[in-house]
Amino acid sequence: MTTSRAGRTSHTSRTGGASGAGGGAGHTGRTFEDLVAEAAAASVDGWDFSWFEGRATEERPPWGYARAMGERLAGASAALDIQTGGGEVLACAPELPPLTVATEGWPPNVAKATALLHPRGAVVVASPEDAPLPFADAAFDLVTSRHPVRTYWDEIARVLRPGGTYFSQQVGPASAYELVEYFLGPQPEENRTARDPERARTAARKAGLTVTDLRPARLRMEFHDIGAVVHFLRKVIWMVPDFTVEAYEPQLRALHEKIESEGPFLAHSTRFLIEARKPQA
Repeated sequence: MTTSRAGRTSHTSRTGGASGAGGGAGHTGRTFEDLVAEAAAASVDGWDFSWFEGRATEERPPWGYARAMGERLAGASAALDIQTGGGEVLACAPELPPLTVATEGWPPNVAKATALLHPRGAVVVASPEDAPLPFADAAFDLVTSRHPVRTYWDEIARVLRPGGTYFSQQVGPASAYELVEYFLGPQPEENRTARDPERARTAARKAGLTVTDLRPARLRMEFHDIGAVVHFLRKVIWMVPDFTVEAYEPQLRALHEKIESEGPFLAHSTRFLIEARKPQA
């Protein structure tokens, strides 16, 4: 589901748990107006998706990013988490390195990450997502990022020590495009393939890194009421740019009726895991 505001997800499923079997009508018993008003009033700060519990589901990738990230953090001496969101994923690690730094570009998330990570001894640095990383060359032996808006491979290679590792779960191509195209219509092919994992492999190699692992996944998503759709589009703001309830009210009303009569709206997210190593000098 995956920028600009908070391109990462919570340590659980992005929409609150593993997907169950679909089918069955929605029949929430609540009006369109009530569901939309509730979703419009909900906070979208941070990268916590617990609001979706019981209202939307997304299947989890098979590799267990948070667990694997925690294992790598436990063996590192200096780690950087890029575009940390509200710090939720990093804060789940059982053990943090002696030097742990996180960057985030959206001010509300900087505050949330600071409150969450400072008690763990981690430093949060406010840094624009499209700016050079504010760190010296070879400063970290581990760099991580969950669902970065964009991966600046040259900067990652620069701040990694020789032998250091970049470990990241990223949004793949045409993620949740059933939902995107419901509102925006068919998208150009270049949009659909923009986040192809093979492009990431090529970019990593051009930056001088060796890709040691690359795994894609296509994951089932279900939206059980129109409030979940509204909250999702408010929170994951790049899916339907400039989304507002007013601008898309006819489509929202039609989708509400469809969910109520036919059951959850089905979409598919795409993810890929990539791990790359900087060669020893």
